[in-house]
Amino acid sequence: MKKKIKKIKTAQRNFINTTHDFIFKNIHGNRLIYNQCWEDPRIDRQLLQLDQGSKMVMITSAGCNALDYLLDGPNEINCVDVNPRQNALLQLKLAFIRHGDFENLFRMFGTGAHDMHQKLYQVVREALPDYAQNFWDEKIYYFDQSKKPKKSFYYHGTSGDIAWLLSQCLLQTKKKLRCLFLDLINADNLDEQKEIYRKMEPTLWNNINRWLVKHPLLLAMLGVPRPQIKLIEKKHPDGVVGYVRDNLKRVFTEVEMSDNYFWRVYLTGSYSQSCCPNYLKPENLETLQTYSEKIKTHNNTFAGFLKANPAKYSHFILLDHQDWLAWYDPKGLREEWRLILDNSQPGTKILMRSASPDINFIPPSIQSSLRFYPELTDPLHEVDRVGTYGSLHLAEVV
Repeated sequence: MKKKIKKIKTAQRNFINTTHDFIFKNIHGNRLIYNQCWEDPRIDRQLLQLDQGSKMVMITSAGCNALDYLLDGPNEINCVDVNPRQNALLQLKLAFIRHGDFENLFRMFGTGAHDMHQKLYQVVREALPDYAQNFWDEKIYYFDQSKKPKKSFYYHGTSGDIAWLLSQCLLQTKKKLRCLFLDLINADNLDEQKEIYRKMEPTLWNNINRWLVKHPLLLAMLGVPRPQIKLIEKKHPDGVVGYVRDNLKRVFTEVEMSDNYFWRVYLTGSYSQSCCPNYLKPENLETLQTYSEKIKTHNNTFAGFLKANPAKYSHFILLDHQDWLAWYDPKGLREEWRLILDNSQPGTKILMRSASPDINFIPPSIQSSLRFYPELTDPLHEVDRVGTYGSLHLAEVV
């Protein structure tokens, strides 16, 4: 009997894992995933120390952070993404920045909607590469404020779909919880945030919401591959639910929400003028226009880009994609690190994040070529405004 039960549980687990992988592969192979970056550039810029000589290679994501780094005036920023839709989004942002009308830029990407979106798109369309034109010709309706039920760009793409779904299920059906969330993002100080969170915590972590947080479909749509889930389950005593619960509690009670645009946009569908990424602040528009040609987009893997564009780069920003490589493609992980080191020089900085609290995903043979700075990253990780990663790492090539 015990063997039969064990076989059933194993079959169920295998089915869940297979389903997650299928969903993850199909969603991420065919859609825009991220409509805003989910890494805090304020921390990154403190660690990276960019200057006019910096030659960067980074994963594009939604492009917000590349535009943030641009304010430091690096020599070049190579934005690489295997998903061309992510580069198409960055190219659209660059086109509106170069066009120079701040009000329209903010309404499109700050408010997340514009009643003249089609007309404005036609104005900037010719400045886009062909692949970006092809994407936005079909998807510019993401900015249509009359489109129901999703009236904001930030409720489109897979991350936006989840944000909208959770806002409907979690906030619209629980009016008190919605009011508390709005109070939280508008709180004046940490004491006020802690009191608000104390009131909302029992409802936020009821049985239904706990089930939702660990559901394979939700995690796949949020861009969490199975290797990261395994890392979290292995490292956190309460699994995925405990990991998310603890991280959110830290962000909502220990980091000031007044400028936490990451959570504001998904809770409300828009940024505010005082709480938004730096590329949406009027005082930065001229600088972004001046430096905009320094950004180049590449539809490729990280390793593929380095093979095609060998050089001595000063900065690499890997996000968390090596969690995936470590699980699914260890050979590819070793090749990527070989290419990174071949295209580095002593002092090259490498910034990465992980669902794990440590650097076990980096091959031991590679670690000997790197120097890490936990004394810098650990304190900054604690004030990260996003709060979804297990660790932050800065390495320097020795």
